[in-house]
Amino acid sequence: MILIKNGNLIDPASGISGLYDILIDDENIAMVGACGSLDDVAAEAAMYGADETTGKAEVTEIDATGCVVAPGLVDCHVHFRDPGFTYKEDIDTGAAAAARGGFTTVVMMGNTNPHPDNTETVKDMIARGEKTGIKVLCCGNVTKNMAGKELVDMKALAEAGAVLFTDDGVPVLNEKLMEKACEVAKDLGMLISLHEEDPQFIAENGINAGEVAETLGIRGSHRNAEMSMVDRDIKIAEKTGAGIVVQHISTAGAVDMIREAKKRGVKVFAEATPHHFTLTEEAVLKYGALAKMNPPLRRESDRQAIIAGLKDGTIEMIATDHAPHSREEKGKELTKAPSGITGLETSLALGIRELVKPGFLTLAELIARMTWGPAAVYGLDAGYIRQGADADLVIFNPDEEWSFVQSKSKSSNTPFLGERLPGRIHYTICRGKIVYMD
Repeated sequence: MILIKNGNLIDPASGISGLYDILIDDENIAMVGACGSLDDVAAEAAMYGADETTGKAEVTEIDATGCVVAPGLVDCHVHFRDPGFTYKEDIDTGAAAAARGGFTTVVMMGNTNPHPDNTETVKDMIARGEKTGIKVLCCGNVTKNMAGKELVDMKALAEAGAVLFTDDGVPVLNEKLMEKACEVAKDLGMLISLHEEDPQFIAENGINAGEVAETLGIRGSHRNAEMSMVDRDIKIAEKTGAGIVVQHISTAGAVDMIREAKKRGVKVFAEATPHHFTLTEEAVLKYGALAKMNPPLRRESDRQAIIAGLKDGTIEMIATDHAPHSREEKGKELTKAPSGITGLETSLALGIRELVKPGFLTLAELIARMTWGPAAVYGLDAGYIRQGADADLVIFNPDEEWSFVQSKSKSSNTPFLGERLPGRIHYTICRGKIVYMD
């Protein structure tokens, strides 16, 4: 039993905000009440506990004075590299990094080996995720072997436990295949999450086709790579009535297209990564391959458009696209190094630093984009605080700084390692158990 006292509860799903105590009994939230009102309840409940020696249940008190108590964070876009590439990350280490970052629910992407394009792999990934302490869910692929040629058995993957469909890492270029996938997903009541980069507009991936690329003597990745695919898939979603998610949006043009599509009633949603609302293409000159990702960091005007999209709800969710790579891989020359950075441990901190402190978003709005927003889009039972619900919580001080000097992940390919960041996380609690404590 855990009694959290004097915390500033922020629950965007219900709109509740203020000082409250929360009593956790076993895996669930037993009560939420005014500060000091649950002390006697906890004491009485403890008298009927299950400890065979004392006859009482142990009550752990957490003084959350000065801290925010929010729903456990939800990230529907992480790469745990397992199975197949566990030298970079595995499900256990990925989950540990997630817990440190305040996440209690994550969804693994499918560019593994083997891919989750079959029920056996989906079930195995989910089963191993259940042993981590947090809720590690799994996607199902859209096409077999992520080759873009043949649809998977989407119904079977959904029945096996996949919570969304994606070939993240590669676009679904075949328009007819994409249309058919949308029709099936609609019938299943599920969404397709899309990596929107057309390779015909990419000379060297991971770096924006702009001034920095010219300085480096390369052509890079043109913004039309994203915008052309977003335009196509909005039209397909509008035609079929299916729901799609544009992953890791990077261009102002794509944000505008999604905003206008929403006005027409198209079921299109979007996610933004912390690195895309924090950094621009200039970061490549400073950090090299640690600032290389797909889609690439773009211009300041794009960064501002992403922030505006987060503010007005065009972009419903923040997702890390946590993408671990080994030091040796990231140490290669820029055009040969893989794209992607880790992000689970710094996501909340960057949101506070880049969005809340400058006044772009309120803290409640940030928490909404990291909890109820993604959970509601994908229909997950997560991202809210309610009596009787799973006790999935994060307790953090938005004003307290911490040093990111060592990662729980197997990899540390991030430009933010070594920085002082706001938003120290004190506890992550999942299903009533403390899975991270600082």
